[in-house]
Amino acid sequence: MGDEIAGTTFTRAERTRYREKVRRCLDVFERMLTDDHFDSTAGVTGVEIELNLVSAAFQPAMANAEVLDRIADPAFQTELGRYNIELNAPPTTLTGDSLASLEDSLRTSLNRAESLAAGAGSQIVMVGILPTLAREHLDGDWMSENPRYEALEDAVLGARREDIELDITGAESLRMTVDSIAPESACTSVQLHLQVAPQDFAAHWNAAQLLAGPQLALGANSPFLFGRKLWAETRTELFLQATDTRSPELRNQGVRPTVWFGERWITSIFDLFEENVRYFPALLPETSDEEPERVLASGGVPRLQELRLHNGTVWRWNRPVYDTVGGVPHCRVENRVLPAGPTVTDTVANAAFYYGCLVAMAGDERPIWSRMSFATAQANFDAGARHGVDATFYWPGYGEVGWDELILRELLPLAQEGLASLGVADDVATRYLDIVKARCQLRRNGAWWQTESVARLEAGGLARADALTEMTKLYTAGMHSNEPVHTWPLP
Repeated sequence: MGDEIAGTTFTRAERTRYREKVRRCLDVFERMLTDDHFDSTAGVTGVEIELNLVSAAFQPAMANAEVLDRIADPAFQTELGRYNIELNAPPTTLTGDSLASLEDSLRTSLNRAESLAAGAGSQIVMVGILPTLAREHLDGDWMSENPRYEALEDAVLGARREDIELDITGAESLRMTVDSIAPESACTSVQLHLQVAPQDFAAHWNAAQLLAGPQLALGANSPFLFGRKLWAETRTELFLQATDTRSPELRNQGVRPTVWFGERWITSIFDLFEENVRYFPALLPETSDEEPERVLASGGVPRLQELRLHNGTVWRWNRPVYDTVGGVPHCRVENRVLPAGPTVTDTVANAAFYYGCLVAMAGDERPIWSRMSFATAQANFDAGARHGVDATFYWPGYGEVGWDELILRELLPLAQEGLASLGVADDVATRYLDIVKARCQLRRNGAWWQTESVARLEAGGLARADALTEMTKLYTAGMHSNEPVHTWPLP
């Protein structure tokens, strides 16, 4: 959800003070990196899953406040839209059978939440974009009650000085103008965290950037928006456009968007925080009382709140994270590429594939990013989002290659190697990577199942809106079965 803030409006003086403070935080962060103040423990993971609430008719249910009151579990939090909530799994390592335990704990938490949400007339659906979401659902009182969200919307619209234009070219192109950031709430994702030693951060971040395209081809699950079939993972382009602070003129000038893949391989985590400060004006310029230089000089650990808050409004697909636990600072890579769903089993399989590949690739003596341009990695990301199971990538040693062949021949062995190095039990690793293998062999993911199901329902005589509702009903049943999506029958 991001750090909380107290206010929703900011004066020019406050913005000036914040700019100066965030630069001071950056200087202190650099000193901390130089003097090695960080926890060097690696391999601690965390998972966040954003979820949708629907009514008995499988339409968005604007009921998250009541649902969260009933759940009464700090692991569940609010999200931007009133039909969104988020589940945060506690940090853990991946050793032994921890992945299987993660699956069990996520299922237990979601099953409990589902039973309690029913008392508020709601069901929980884990999907990248809710297929039944319509433009009219985002009129009126759609935003959750949180000052951060109101301030964020004011900041985005204030920076643009005009309404937001959505223009997504796909199988059924969408173009509309909206006067709020409400469409951003449609984007529900899974965030995968991995703690790494600062000196190893760059290798892990570069590897994560390389993996983004294959991740999307494997896990795309957001093909429909406002009734239109667009990209396999429409969520990535929607998020970019729905929060874009740039006018068309600034885009044409090459000003960087706040939803950003990046533009270069890095050599240090500092590169990313320094880019944040150099390129992006503050959206939420709230200043704390902390004097970071004084805290560090006295032997303490500064929170660096301004640097963290600023980082939270630059939505990189792989985001650097500075955080403290028990008074000890650490660094994490936060992977934001994947959509939510379709099942907990699929989510954990996606995580196993990502963590395994990431660790193996980061430890390569001749890393792949030394043989691939950054622009090519971004092109792979775009291809995975647009085309899903029809995507092809460029990869060193293969040239142009289908996503399925690349994963089966190159990346799955790396994932197995990486999971073994993390101490994952062989049978656990095999179980989840076999799900990935089957998806590749059948060329099926959540987006494929959704689009094929809607096509069949429409061929049977249903109108698009009815077909989307029926598909969402069937999808929800498949989600609750926890059987991998590649095994789901078509209607």
